[in-house]
Amino acid sequence: MQKDNVPYGSDISAGRYACADCGHEYSGSSKKSMPPCPYFEEDTHTRKGWKVLTGQGDAVIDPYPEKTDKPVGIKQVETSNPASKK
Repeated sequence: MQKDNVPYGSDISAGRYACADCGHEYSGSSKKSMPPCPYFEEDTHTRKGWKVLTGQGDAVIDPYPEKTDKPVGIKQVETSNPASKK
């Protein structure tokens, strides 16, 4: 499911985005952390995100990176290295 808006800090696919508050457009390649709007001001940029114009937007498994450090819906598996157990 594609989202219409992505919060600052989200990992995103390549595409075009517009600031949800001022409309400033950004386009580029995939990023691990979408930056805030270059015109960000705390009192005028209350939505703190980007509207998806083209592209896939935010990754489904990383909807809000500031709320969790683990992907939603994926179980983390513990692994061990036998060489480290001496």
